[in-house]
Amino acid sequence: MIQPPIMRALTTQKERVIEMPVPDKVSKRKRILFPIIITLATLLLVPTAGPLIAMLMLGNLIRESGATKRLVHALQNDLLSVLTMLIGLSIGATATADRILNFQTILVIVLGLVAFCFSTVGGILIAKLLNKITKGKVNPLIGNAGVSAMPMAARVSQKMAQRYNSQNHLLMHAMGPIVSSTIGSAIIAGIFIAMFG
Repeated sequence: MIQPPIMRALTTQKERVIEMPVPDKVSKRKRILFPIIITLATLLLVPTAGPLIAMLMLGNLIRESGATKRLVHALQNDLLSVLTMLIGLSIGATATADRILNFQTILVIVLGLVAFCFSTVGGILIAKLLNKITKGKVNPLIGNAGVSAMPMAARVSQKMAQRYNSQNHLLMHAMGPIVSSTIGSAIIAGIFIAMFG
């Protein structure tokens, strides 16, 4: 609801139909090395974000190793369902009217929506810049995925691209900005936790 009008306003018809090549298949070694390298780099450069990034990357490592199929299944299905239910219950139990229907909470929600819009605009403008640098090889519609709303922002890119060109498949290309923004958000969250307790 929020992103498509911004995406349409900032891109041209010619840009929206740009087809990007199918990404190369990534080897198992690279998929296993990625979480290890990201975790080590974070621990060296931003140690306060280490626990958040380590937990994010541990999930990737467990999945990509292929050695723990039962654990992967449990994490992706049973445990995820239980955790989603517990988060929903705890938020719902504390989301009383006096906490939600006050000026400060509504202001935070409005500021969050504004930040989401600015992030979408920034991501699309950066993707347009990449489009110019690569002489038209990057579809600017993937820029909206830089808001780290995984995986919905990537799906929005895919849906919008296919609306203008049914042969266009941007989902995996949009996952690049979404993963990098998720890693960036976790690093920033770690820094904020260290600064503000």
